[in-house]
Amino acid sequence: MTQPSPEAPALSIAPFVFKPTLSPVEGAAFSHTFQLLTGLMVLGLGAWLWALWQQGKFGDPDQWESARTAGWFILGWGLLIWTAWQVRLSRTRMDEKGLFQSWIWNKHMPYEQLAYTQLIRIKGLEWLIAPRFYVRTLAGKFAVFYIADPALQRECARLASELEAFRRL
Repeated sequence: MTQPSPEAPALSIAPFVFKPTLSPVEGAAFSHTFQLLTGLMVLGLGAWLWALWQQGKFGDPDQWESARTAGWFILGWGLLIWTAWQVRLSRTRMDEKGLFQSWIWNKHMPYEQLAYTQLIRIKGLEWLIAPRFYVRTLAGKFAVFYIADPALQRECARLASELEAFRRL
């Protein structure tokens, strides 16, 4: 078997490179309106669960047996609280290394692995429904980043257009 000569060019595609205008660009993943509605829904469901408990729907409210009966409902409400808290804290960032979002599970996507991107939004409802930035790698892995910050949305749109032009070459 022959070894390739050291002068032989490497057969690979140049990686995609993207530099955000300001680095890092960071913002809330979800709009303040969405965060408020999420919190109100969790509080409303908690009040409803409490009212059901007081009405005796899970058994005698003065007995621990009723708490055991309502256990799955209480655990479900706890999961809703945790999710609402994650909605409140979630941030999306673009820096020299790639996209990152803190969320229930953190997401990271390096720019050089990107094959396709698309900014998905409902025009006029960005104040309620956070636009999504769909990204897919050369290997087929995909992720969705929530982008509520307008500056971050502009950078994502610029990233999408630059990546499209790069992949057409």
